[in-house]
Amino acid sequence: MEELQSETQKAEPEPLSASKIIGLTGGIGSGKTTVAKFIEEFGFPVYYSDDRAKDIVNDNDELKGKIIELLGNEAYENGVYNRKFVAEKVFNNKDLLQSLNEIIHPAVRIDFEEWVKKQTKYLVFKETALLFELKLNRQCYQSVLVTAEDNIRAKRVMDRDNKTYREVEAVMEKQMPEKDKIKLADYVIYNNTNLEDLKEQTEKIIFSIE
Repeated sequence: MEELQSETQKAEPEPLSASKIIGLTGGIGSGKTTVAKFIEEFGFPVYYSDDRAKDIVNDNDELKGKIIELLGNEAYENGVYNRKFVAEKVFNNKDLLQSLNEIIHPAVRIDFEEWVKKQTKYLVFKETALLFELKLNRQCYQSVLVTAEDNIRAKRVMDRDNKTYREVEAVMEKQMPEKDKIKLADYVIYNNTNLEDLKEQTEKIIFSIE
């Protein structure tokens, strides 16, 4: 949800293994996770950064201490990361959000590096909502953005999470504008129609990466 300046020039990727790392990203309601599942169906491994972060904040005692120091004891409830409290705490506090990201994301990066070293496919995919916001595309060979029209994305989230339009709009406004992500992405998948079309687009793009 962080609003950081976008880059116009991409640095050379930092090789972690023989595999080419492809960044996969998309805003709320874009269908990024669905595309990730299609990629797995096509035989390529996907590292789910957001899911791993949820595990790491609960499993890593050093991280727990830093997060509690930053946000207070309420950041954990009965030893479990209190996502609702944390989200509310950082939602309108850009500095606090950045501090939290600076705690969590280096740990996720280390976890990802260990994961990618074990992979054998020529392409591996790093799924993350903040690929461009945190400039994680610098460590990727290429990037794939999943996007959709704002009203379609909003309706999906409203139906999925039982949220109001205002609630979804508030989240979308915190994210990097889609037009800026499109400029940064090497490939763009437009998820405005149906699953069949989405899968066809995904397959075409994935197997065109050399």
